[in-house]
Amino acid sequence: MEASEAEAAAAAAEAAAPALGEADEDAAAEVEAAVAAAAAAAAGAAADADAETGGGSEGNPDFPMASLYVGDLHPEVTEAMLYEKFSPAGPILSIRLCRDKITRRSLGYAYVNYQQPVDAKRALETLNFDVIKGRPVRIMWSQRDPSLRKSGVGNVFIKNLGKTIDNKALYNIFSAFGNILSCKVACDEKGPKGYGFVHFQKQESAERAIDAMNGMFLNYRKIFVGRFKSHKEREAERGAWARQSTSADVKDFEEDTDEEATLR
Repeated sequence: MEASEAEAAAAAAEAAAPALGEADEDAAAEVEAAVAAAAAAAAGAAADADAETGGGSEGNPDFPMASLYVGDLHPEVTEAMLYEKFSPAGPILSIRLCRDKITRRSLGYAYVNYQQPVDAKRALETLNFDVIKGRPVRIMWSQRDPSLRKSGVGNVFIKNLGKTIDNKALYNIFSAFGNILSCKVACDEKGPKGYGFVHFQKQESAERAIDAMNGMFLNYRKIFVGRFKSHKEREAERGAWARQSTSADVKDFEEDTDEEATLR
């Protein structure tokens, strides 16, 4: 993507961002709308470039099963509640609510397996972040291979996010660049921690997102968007930085990237 296109997208988002001091809900809505529009424009430009060079869109994820991961579940959510929520999208083969082996308490996530991939895709597109038992649920394609999730391929790290950017906003912003396998804003008991991860199906999507979104200003915050780095890579960089800087500088060097990109 041309630098001018990314700059134009960033300018559009910054111009539409709310002024300081407005209500939080207004800021959230306006930031999300501005970034989604900018991301869509950037992705559209990339799609035009694909058309000119003979490239194409990504299509649907190729998984052997039409299986969805459903996370961020309320502890009281049951299999029956999940069936009621997901069955309108199509015939379901099975639902597995994951529980502690000893206490049998819910672990907060489940797997919904459809008969047909098209039905799973419909559920992902229409039910993601819908509320069950007072909580918005996070739906992703089920990816059981941990080596793929940890490989770094297609993984993007985002830093310096405002408090108004939650899982849904992050997904809406970055889905313009391609199919997303996993998307998560890191949180603690106080709320969002200001950074998150997006795992794209294809590396090309990740590169487009980095080109368009890195350095963009969102509600007067300049966000960092870059390739996810493994623990070994970060340790090597810290070591190199330590030889050239003070201990105080080293302490702040990407210390909040220690969580895995596949935060579930």
